Amino acid sequence: MIYEIIVVEGRGDEDAVKKAVECETILLSGFGTSREIFSRIDKAYEKQGIIILTDPDYAGEKIRARLAKRYPMAKHAFISREEGMKKGDIGVENASAQAIRKALEGARCGLREENRPPVFSMKDLAAEGLLGTPAASEKRDKLGAVLGIGYGNAKTFLKRLNHYGITRREWQEGLQKLKAPKEPKEGKALNKTDEKEADK
Repeated sequence: MIYEIIVVEGRGDEDAVKKAVECETILLSGFGTSREIFSRIDKAYEKQGIIILTDPDYAGEKIRARLAKRYPMAKHAFISREEGMKKGDIGVENASAQAIRKALEGARCGLREENRPPVFSMKDLAAEGLLGTPAASEKRDKLGAVLGIGYGNAKTFLKRLNHYGITRREWQEGLQKLKAPKEPKEGKALNKTDEKEADK
């Protein structure tokens, strides 16, 4: 399994990459990438490293340049226009599995040890109400935002926990943040002592 997280443009690109290699991906939404997606990329960049694999066209190179500026130590994988061309359409999704593997080898991607035991299991999710309860989906959403790994169903969430290198300490701190009482909103009603102080 590839160690770094691969950043791709579209769903078709993601499907093609996952058919070619075993990996974790982050899917962009073109130039309108959300804060949540950037939060996931930030976390992946910090913990695992990322590989940028965008389409070999003008838009793809603009997106690559934007990401390279924000993530200067990111690795880059490239497919040629010829490899990405199909019936007049250019994109990673059109490349063969062989071309994608060659591009990732060129990026000097790392490989994860297959026999390394995962840090988290489904038991961890179940124990914290992240699986099998009515509120599980909402809780995964909130914890995913705190940890910077985004929302996912239980299987995807577990995979990200292990692949992004989340530690037990980060896990516990994230859960504590969810349990912490919310800060009172500004503009709360003044109590009598506050009113007296305000009148002085």
